Amino acid sequence: MLDEKELRIVKALRENSRISIRALAKKTGLRPSTVHLKIKKLKKEGVIERFTVKLDNKAVEENFIVFLLIKTKKDIKSSVFNDSHIKEVFGVTGEYDMLIKLKFGSIDEFNDFIIKFRKEQEPEATLSLVATINLKEEI
Repeated sequence: MLDEKELRIVKALRENSRISIRALAKKTGLRPSTVHLKIKKLKKEGVIERFTVKLDNKAVEENFIVFLLIKTKKDIKSSVFNDSHIKEVFGVTGEYDMLIKLKFGSIDEFNDFIIKFRKEQEPEATLSLVATINLKEEI
């Protein structure tokens, strides 16, 4: 469980993970030494897994976003998740077993992916949901 100081630090880092310790201290009202120690602790405990960037999907040619629901008969090979188009994978409840968020540069790229995926993994069923607009996306 995070304390109040750690929550302030995490909130500020979500807005800008490149912020300096000094600026982060000013933003959170904490001493720079406290911020430094708290970040070190959060990294050590795995609360902060990594620092990353939020990219413009169109600029990096990943503007064709698909959510793929999968119903399986057997386990999906974990090596499949190494595909660069796969951004997030969730186990879900209900009629389907898994939800995968994918990003592509075009519908043709997605078509090639889904044909190969169905052939190699032999899922019982898939349901593709194509995003038409991105209203909000967090890292």
